[in-house]
Amino acid sequence: MPLSPALARYDNVLLDLDGCLWVGEEALDGAVGAVAALRDAGKGVAFLTNDVRHTPEDFVRKLWRLGFQAAVNEVVTCGAALQFVLAERTERGAAFVIGSQALVDHVADAGLRIVNNTEFATRADLVVVGAHEEFDFRELRIATQAVLRGAELIGVTRDRTFPMPDGPWPGSGAVLAAVEEATGRRAERTVGKPEPDMYATVRDRLGEGRYLAVGDRLDVDVVGARRAGIDSALVLTGVTTRIEADAADPRPTHVAESLGALVLG
Repeated sequence: MPLSPALARYDNVLLDLDGCLWVGEEALDGAVGAVAALRDAGKGVAFLTNDVRHTPEDFVRKLWRLGFQAAVNEVVTCGAALQFVLAERTERGAAFVIGSQALVDHVADAGLRIVNNTEFATRADLVVVGAHEEFDFRELRIATQAVLRGAELIGVTRDRTFPMPDGPWPGSGAVLAAVEEATGRRAERTVGKPEPDMYATVRDRLGEGRYLAVGDRLDVDVVGARRAGIDSALVLTGVTTRIEADAADPRPTHVAESLGALVLG
């Protein structure tokens, strides 16, 4: 199927997952055909996600299960971006991680010693904060004590929520806000969208050309694209309404009811 005129001029398209390709375990109407059309047109495609609960391999399996074609090197998670950032540090030290096993593994693979579930957790050099479904008061207490003892605080993202079929679920930003409130300290860094680390990773993989970033959040996808110096497209299948899109500053380059409507017109 031919692409819409709006998409024809881009060489590479960066696609958000939650609220753009799917919600929960269901692909959004027209999304599978839209991604196939981008590939048929020879566009470079990458999948960007601030979801810290799963590995890139997990996302590839889900993409295929829902009907999308994808390779591991096309998936850029904020956990992978965090691993890249931490691996560049000259001092590694010990880390306490709030997050899924996938996030813990990324931190460990960057060369840090994980002190979760040890007596040294409250004396970690670094506290990494991401959302996961088993988050509890114990983790908040340990992170608070470690930060107040001088640990560096890094948040994976500041996403307040992410879309699910039964309504929004709390995101990593909500958990990070709890740690920041308890300690009176703001995280020294976050690495997920809208920060530049993920976009730099994608450029390294896809190369030169004109880029378009597609997503469902103004504060994450649209702002992130602007900071990266690329065009943005907002789809209204996630958390943002048409009224919010029309009032946005900065405004997205394109607004569409869905990914299918954006790509196929």
